[in-house]
Amino acid sequence: MSPSPVDVAVSRRGMVLISGGTLVQGSDDFYPEEQPVREVPVGDLWVDIHLVTNAEFRRFVKDTGHVTVAERAPDRADLPDADPEDLVPGSLVFTPTAGPIPLNDWRRWWRWQTEADWRHPEGSGSTLDGRDRHPVVHVAHDDALAYAAWAGKRLPTETEWEYAARGGLVGARYPWGEDFVPRGKVMANTWHGDFPWRNELPKKHGLTTPVDSYPANGYGLFDVAGNVWEWTASPWTSSHAGTLIEAVLAHACCAPAQPRSESTRYVIKGGSHLCAPNYCHRYRPAARQGQTIRSTTGHLGFRCVTDP
Repeated sequence: MSPSPVDVAVSRRGMVLISGGTLVQGSDDFYPEEQPVREVPVGDLWVDIHLVTNAEFRRFVKDTGHVTVAERAPDRADLPDADPEDLVPGSLVFTPTAGPIPLNDWRRWWRWQTEADWRHPEGSGSTLDGRDRHPVVHVAHDDALAYAAWAGKRLPTETEWEYAARGGLVGARYPWGEDFVPRGKVMANTWHGDFPWRNELPKKHGLTTPVDSYPANGYGLFDVAGNVWEWTASPWTSSHAGTLIEAVLAHACCAPAQPRSESTRYVIKGGSHLCAPNYCHRYRPAARQGQTIRSTTGHLGFRCVTDP
């Protein structure tokens, strides 16, 4: 039997064509920023079946000479109150604690690490050995936009991302259904154990995993829950009530360009390998968070989309 157009597209382009429809967006059951639940139309969309990998990002850098935000010293004009000695290249790296601690201060497990970037995920001396198929991390929003433009693609909007991540399931808690571990099967790279000190999910080569390590969702997309957070093209709003007008303004052909600064935040989706039930239950399609556009971490990456 000859392959369907979708099968050919996946094998040729690493993308899947998802037919448009109506997204029932958000959730009333978890965090307030996921409200209100609403219905939103979504058009047909080509979506990367997996996150952009280190190997793919390496080809982009080799071809363009792109230098990521984490590899550049911050601009003094953007951080006028900072100590000049702190204005050096680097990024945020997760460090497990020695034992249980209060979870009210993220600085207990995140550290600013000089010389941490996409090539050196844990800082100077770390490498990408064994991680070609892991998602690229320590990339800022500008880095993701630059890659997408080079690849002839773009970042998904928050609505597009959630529609694709749900895999055709309407209102389900997770991309695969209602149970976190159906019949005891681990479905995503999330934190299993007591965050931030004891993780019972064994891994190799750091905390991320290869992009096809866990089952795909109903549309054939991998890692739409866990592994790393994903940048979107949507400016952050505190709830879905403000999302529609923001999206219209962002895509209007005659709208003025929105200013971007150190404090500008965009929506990230999907949760990461650090999400745990006792701390961050955000490895769900409805979950959302705001991230400042030049913030880079070891658990934030992206995937791309294109229009048919």
